[in-house]
Amino acid sequence: QVQVVESGGGWVQSGGSLRLSCAASGDIFRLYSMAWYRQAPGNERELVASILNVVGITNYADSVRGRFTISLDEDKIAEAHLQMNSLKSEDTAVYYCNVQYYTTDRTSLQSWGPGTQVTVSS
Repeated sequence: QVQVVESGGGWVQSGGSLRLSCAASGDIFRLYSMAWYRQAPGNERELVASILNVVGITNYADSVRGRFTISLDEDKIAEAHLQMNSLKSEDTAVYYCNVQYYTTDRTSLQSWGPGTQVTVSS
């Protein structure tokens, strides 16, 4: 079992910044990737940003590229951050952390966090 917990969500005015954190714990032998998704009311869940462990390759949605930065905490087994700058009202959504990993028996799995609300007021 792997537990995923997000933190750092909240309310901010348009143009402001927030930093989300995601920490995973449990049977993680090796981390493959971490990613942030978001879902606004009435919309499908969409990928915001992802990062591959070891090589550090990142991928961003066009709507956030240049404003958001995803990073891994090098001192932790599975902890990621999403720095969100120049926030817009359309960034309002529940943000979910996704963790892809290998267990001690080399099984490839993924886990999701419960989500954290980000509200940007225009």
